[in-house]
Amino acid sequence: MRQWLVPAGSTSLDDLRLVDAPMPEAGPGEVLVRVRACSLNFRDQIIPLGLYMGGVVQQDIVPLSDGAGEIVALGQGVTALSVGDRVAGTFFQNWADGPPNPGAGPALGAPPAAGMLQDYVVLPAHGVVPLASSLDYAQAACLPCAGVTAWNALMEGPHPVAAGESVLVLGTGGVSLLALQIAKAAGARVIATSSSDEKLARVKALGADHVINYRTTPEWGAEAARLAGGGVDHVVEVGGAGTLKQSIAAVGYAGEIALIGVLTREGDTSPHGMMFKGATLRGIFVGSKGMAQRLNDFVDSHAIKPIVDRTFGIEQAMDAYRYQSSAALFGKVVIEI
Repeated sequence: MRQWLVPAGSTSLDDLRLVDAPMPEAGPGEVLVRVRACSLNFRDQIIPLGLYMGGVVQQDIVPLSDGAGEIVALGQGVTALSVGDRVAGTFFQNWADGPPNPGAGPALGAPPAAGMLQDYVVLPAHGVVPLASSLDYAQAACLPCAGVTAWNALMEGPHPVAAGESVLVLGTGGVSLLALQIAKAAGARVIATSSSDEKLARVKALGADHVINYRTTPEWGAEAARLAGGGVDHVVEVGGAGTLKQSIAAVGYAGEIALIGVLTREGDTSPHGMMFKGATLRGIFVGSKGMAQRLNDFVDSHAIKPIVDRTFGIEQAMDAYRYQSSAALFGKVVIEI
């Protein structure tokens, strides 16, 4: 079968290679999944560069955490699933539900857990979740990381987004667009940022109530606060250290910043704005299987369709990686298998 590898010692996307691997078999408590589609996340860009947690990979690893397919074989003792079930792997294989915990891992697509960029994958039966029935494989493959992250940020904290509240999303990547869609479905008002007026027009068409070009409005945090009527209730912070200062300026009194991103690593941010406002900074690292199930139910009941920017075949995976890191990206990049 076809299988992509990030080889041990990889420090460049050019190190990725496509190999012919033996067909795996499901062991006790496992399922064999025929993968139909995968999607890329920012994490998938930095693992081959040696910049992810743990540094340079010390073993060959199949990349990509996000994939969807159908079960083609059951291991001994698996009774809750059936051959033919449409499923996705959960990002964390052992996080059933509840708060984060040290036993949640491993996370697919980074050592030691092989990822989804291959024709077939073996996963523990407890590490898969049924797909939203309204989505095809390409759309469903967008949810395990980006979708669950957006859902966790907005709906799983102590103050889930409520109708009439305001939400600020940064940029037009997978997490931000899914957060926009979830927030609008929940009845919230959404403010979106981008450096591209063309992309801002597209997020307007998706339902954003206000848009801000952060290049022409460098103090976009204050502008978002003004548009929200005195401060934003929920900020989906995907930029990291380089944007956190503006997100703090945007958040309102008793508001919440969901801290997700590491897109920028350099910054100098004072916490005083958070202190004065009594705001909450909540760390988000994807989410649990239970969150994935609740997201899928919400997607079905609100007819949400993840935004797939472009699709590639498995042989063109390198082109998918390159496009995903380009300025043209709007939503998710999918590899169909």
